[in-house]
Amino acid sequence: MSLSPELLKILVCPKCKASLEHHAGPPEVLVCRACRLVYSVQDGIPVMLIDEAQPLDDAKYPPTA
Repeated sequence: MSLSPELLKILVCPKCKASLEHHAGPPEVLVCRACRLVYSVQDGIPVMLIDEAQPLDDAKYPPTA
């Protein structure tokens, strides 16, 4: 299950409030380039908890634009 485009437009990083990049995966994730964190998406639900975020690996999640 993928995230809706409407939801992706309004979601921001909970740590720095920057916009997020959606990577459909697998695994499906949301990437914050500003603070270099990766937020997982589980069963179509973004896990927007800073403590649950992983450090960004640019090789694994290259910029989408």
